[in-house]
Amino acid sequence: MRLFVALDIPEHVRATLRAFTTPLRQVSPGARWTRTEGQHVTLKFLGNVGEEKLEAIHSVLAPVRSLQPVTMNFRGAEFFPRGRRPRVFWVGVKPSENLTTLAADIEGAVVAVGFTPEQRAFRPHLTLARFPEAKSSAPLLQTLAERKNHQPEFGGVTVSEFSLYQSHLKPTGAEYTRLETFSFVEKPLEKSK
Repeated sequence: MRLFVALDIPEHVRATLRAFTTPLRQVSPGARWTRTEGQHVTLKFLGNVGEEKLEAIHSVLAPVRSLQPVTMNFRGAEFFPRGRRPRVFWVGVKPSENLTTLAADIEGAVVAVGFTPEQRAFRPHLTLARFPEAKSSAPLLQTLAERKNHQPEFGGVTVSEFSLYQSHLKPTGAEYTRLETFSFVEKPLEKSK
């Protein structure tokens, strides 16, 4: 099972992303475009995992908490790496400060049960497309260079839960199955009257 932990994004953000990417897909048909319905903010990629590890994963993710929900605003479209031969086209995420802490807590929890620590710094984003060949990004780079001063806004969201997903790699693109959802914000206790 290929697993990852992620935050979901709401339909109004997906709709805005869909409106933005639809004309760009025609400009750059050589790109491998992600499915809008599968968009998410990855907190930790776990990789290929045997079913016997699911219970351990659940036991370390269930107690992860934050004092506040996470807010995220989706803005701008960029390439990684920057320059002439990017491999990924993505949307930036401006999160509340506790998102970095939440991701670090999830990282620490799964490392404690044997997963490999991430070597790169956590950088929240939404992947829009990947480029299998360097030349496949050229038309998109040119189109977006013409809109250089325009930073698109895609909306925002407040979330209080994250999910464990299974990724199914298919020739038509990855498909995701939600295995479990975890609430990370404690609900306040109701005061007795």
